[in-house]
Amino acid sequence: SDERVAAAVAADTASIGPATPAIEFRDVRFAYPTAVVAARRSAESDVRRTLSDAHVDAVAVELAPADGDVLRGVSFAVPRGARVALVGPSGAGKSTTLALIERFYDPVDGSILLDGVDVRTVDRSRLRAQLGYVEQDAPTLAGTIADNLRLASPHATDADCERVLRAVNLGAVLERDPLGLDAPVGEAGVMLSGGERQRLALARALLAAPPILLLDESTSSLDGLNEQRMREAIDAVAHGRTLIVIAHRLSTVVDSDLIIVLDQGEVIGQGTHAELVESVPLYRDLAAHQLLV
Repeated sequence: SDERVAAAVAADTASIGPATPAIEFRDVRFAYPTAVVAARRSAESDVRRTLSDAHVDAVAVELAPADGDVLRGVSFAVPRGARVALVGPSGAGKSTTLALIERFYDPVDGSILLDGVDVRTVDRSRLRAQLGYVEQDAPTLAGTIADNLRLASPHATDADCERVLRAVNLGAVLERDPLGLDAPVGEAGVMLSGGERQRLALARALLAAPPILLLDESTSSLDGLNEQRMREAIDAVAHGRTLIVIAHRLSTVVDSDLIIVLDQGEVIGQGTHAELVESVPLYRDLAAHQLLV
């Protein structure tokens, strides 16, 4: 029954920590594995079967130097219930940071803690039950609005679906089609605007009610009006949960409790917008470029 499922999930998540866990990176170093190195580790890999051991060893050494690290000595703490932003130039390591939280990869060195527990000791499915992840190009299925919302929450009621849609400023989408939740969105969501597709992905994550919400560059392709609507939607869903946001536009994250500045895989500053404008030249330049100072 749904009650037994809910009880089982509660029992699993209780061992991880409170409803809104804190995240902590401790001296994390990470480098993406190369295709050749990965091939050597898999006896069934087609690439592995085409190369000799000696050749793979040589190429692995060549392709994995120390300066290939994507993250180097990254340390920061995200308080429970805080709204935290990751900012920095392209290639700074922002998306990699979220990938490590989700355990798409594990650190080479250092540790990542969820409410004091090393995430490597937590089953991935249990860990991800704590996380909502909205990526920049979040997929929209050819189907109805309800179909897309119920991807992660198949038992959600119509009332629940309507609630999260209105929370992310998508009430107008319901009202413009008499079919409401059963309105089609078209192939890849073509009947929705880019901003509406992103907010639909946010609504889908919100419907699953995760204590931690990760948003990866979710406002980078929006016009001014949709950016404001997304900002209001993020404000609405941030209440009562830990929120980590990546955005190219500082206007969407300037009010964050904590802003972490990354550059070339290292944390070069942490603080509020006002503090970073004063203390971190890179952040000051980003803010000046976007007319925020």
